[in-house]
Amino acid sequence: MDPDTAILTSWHANAANWIATIDHDEISSRVLVTNAAIVQTVLSYPIQSILDIGCGEGWLTRALQAQGKQAFGVDAVPALIENAIEKGGDYYAVASFRDIATGVYTASQPFDAAVINFALLDKEETELLLQHIRMVVRPDGYLFIQTLHPLVIAGQQPYATGWKEGSWNGMKRTFVQPYQWYFRTIADWVKLFSGAGLTILQLEEPVHPETKAPMSLIFVLQVMQE
Repeated sequence: MDPDTAILTSWHANAANWIATIDHDEISSRVLVTNAAIVQTVLSYPIQSILDIGCGEGWLTRALQAQGKQAFGVDAVPALIENAIEKGGDYYAVASFRDIATGVYTASQPFDAAVINFALLDKEETELLLQHIRMVVRPDGYLFIQTLHPLVIAGQQPYATGWKEGSWNGMKRTFVQPYQWYFRTIADWVKLFSGAGLTILQLEEPVHPETKAPMSLIFVLQVMQE
């Protein structure tokens, strides 16, 4: 099984565990740092409509709606979208990165922005999505990406772009089918964005309030006209 397929297969298998994990606030870094960080960053820009890509069970979509934004969510895992609809209504749809990039998923009109929160886990599908983000975001719109901070990896493995062995270690529930995920150095993120016609406007590094260690990177990108 190729790595991209393995990622999606794992999320299908672990959907119920993930829903319970988020519902019960079992990931401390999200509760203490990264959830608020991505919401605050999005709210600091002049947007009204936003697409939450890889939304999972939809918490971020609902958080942005609570702040008055017209937020919609998409995810490739039907079980996650079904749960999102149960919690938040008909503001969600099943769609993969490839569905967006190829026009299988369409919006009635382009969004002011898109947000991708800890969902860029693969290589080719990520590249495809970013290269075609204009399918869903208006020209001069925004793209917000939150991803794992490279220092988390640099202290454990070589700091080099490539596939990394993943695990569900540290989770309170019995997750199955760990998968490899694609890591990028900051330099390679910059190259990827540049090649996709995305301009970096802002880079944030949210830190843990106690350890002062960086938990994530948040990129704010502008979608340039072709």
